Amino acid sequence: MLTLTEVEALARQAHQGQKDKAGRPYAEHLAAVAEGTRARGGDDAQIAAAWLHDAIEDDALTQEWLDAAPLPARTKAVVGALTKRRGEPPEAYARRILATPGARLVKEADMDHNADPGRLAVLDGPTRDRLTRKYATMRALLGIG
Repeated sequence: MLTLTEVEALARQAHQGQKDKAGRPYAEHLAAVAEGTRARGGDDAQIAAAWLHDAIEDDALTQEWLDAAPLPARTKAVVGALTKRRGEPPEAYARRILATPGARLVKEADMDHNADPGRLAVLDGPTRDRLTRKYATMRALLGIG
């Protein structure tokens, strides 16, 4: 099994050169989600999933890589639950997250970092408003106050 240190290094390498919507290195987001997951009491499988939560969706790693990776089944399940599918309604996405043990906690850490007022403040008004609505909707669907 990969250690958390190895998963972190792998995720940083996979997302190398990518920037978030605010123009920051994408690895900063991954680190914040991993730390948020840990701070919420997440276990190593969830923290590993936090490092990898966008890897398939962003084409940083492939589904085939994830399937074959030396990771706990729970980590793979959480990454799978958090990977958005093209054209998938938010309600279906939320149901998958809620049906996967451990995924809601990682998604909460992800949304908290994405919705951080400091991060949103650097975005243009329409993007900031769209994302604020998107995160509020998902929080409601997941029952996160």
